[in-house]
Amino acid sequence: MTTDDKILPVEVPATALSEDALNNLISSFILREGTDYGREEVSHEKKSEQVRRQIKKGDVKIVYDPETQSATLISVDSARRQCLNMPL
Repeated sequence: MTTDDKILPVEVPATALSEDALNNLISSFILREGTDYGREEVSHEKKSEQVRRQIKKGDVKIVYDPETQSATLISVDSARRQCLNMPL
C-alpha cells in the first residue's frame, strides 16, 4: 500500500493487541488529548472506558504508521478530515 513511495498507515483491529498494549495506547491517546473536559472533571479511568467504547463502536480506530513504526488512535471523523487514504 504505497502512494508515491509513501507507505500508508494501516488499521489494526483491537483484538490484535494485548490488553496491556491496548491500555497503554488508550492512555497515551488520553494524555495527548488534554485534560480540559469542561465544567466536570473526568477521571482517567472513565475517559479510558469511553475511548474503549468508541473503539468497539468503530468511532475510533487503531492505526499503525510503518514509516514512524508507531501506533495511535484516531477518530474516524478526524481521519476523514485528514483525508487518510485508508478504508475507515
